[in-house]
Amino acid sequence: MKRADVLLISIVLIAALAFIVPRWLTNDTDKAGPGNNLVANITVDGKLYKTVKLTKEEQTIDIRTERGYNILKVHEYGIEMFDADCPDKVCLSFGLITRPKQTIVCLPHRVLVEIAGSVPGEDDIDAYVQ
Repeated sequence: MKRADVLLISIVLIAALAFIVPRWLTNDTDKAGPGNNLVANITVDGKLYKTVKLTKEEQTIDIRTERGYNILKVHEYGIEMFDADCPDKVCLSFGLITRPKQTIVCLPHRVLVEIAGSVPGEDDIDAYVQ
């Protein structure tokens, strides 16, 4: 290995660390937890079906429509799509969502799950325009 190879490798490592280290150092104030009052709004066919508080305790929400069924599971201050009978099952791949504005969508059944809540410093007014 020449000096230029070592220099190139170190530049690539520094650039990679520049993207990884800030993620470790940021605080998780927008993440669900005991101090945050986050809720999940469940919408079916464009209408609010249910609002669920995200808690550590496990609970199951069963959504049955003429298009099919979806089963949601609330646990660990988050919500996830646990089971569905849609043909593609893409909605199951979203996993556990825990942060505001994260969503789970099941298009065949027209189900939308979105996390909402009051997080300090978020959604404040940036500026007024006259």
